[in-house]
Amino acid sequence: MAQTDKDVDTLNSFLRGEISAVETYRQAMGHIEDDVRRRTLEECRLDHEGRVEKLRERIEKLHGKPAEGSGVWGAFAKVVQGGADVLGESAAISALEEGEDHGLRDYERDAEKVNGDLRRFVRMELLPAQKSTHKKLSHLKHTLH
Repeated sequence: MAQTDKDVDTLNSFLRGEISAVETYRQAMGHIEDDVRRRTLEECRLDHEGRVEKLRERIEKLHGKPAEGSGVWGAFAKVVQGGADVLGESAAISALEEGEDHGLRDYERDAEKVNGDLRRFVRMELLPAQKSTHKKLSHLKHTLH
């Protein structure tokens, strides 16, 4: 497999995770009553949507086909979030934080799998943006009563 194909596969893995995050935030927001918390979740969802667009653009630039769905991660996220929905707002936010932890680990672990400018893109754009989103959600979780 050529390096470009490997790069596209890695970027598509990141893309599926970001699509899953967007889907999970949309689902969770329906169960959050507090306006401030909803705004924070909306900001996080928009952060993930921005990364979806950036990843799609990079994949297309490599003449790859961007993933269209969240794949296995989306199914997993739906199960986790579905259980959290039954348990309430605190559990829903905890489930979102678990997703943020997972996304952060993916970027940190797989940044080395891509080469050149793509590695810079992951390390200097995607990873810091993911850390920022993770921090927002972690702060929100710690403000729950």
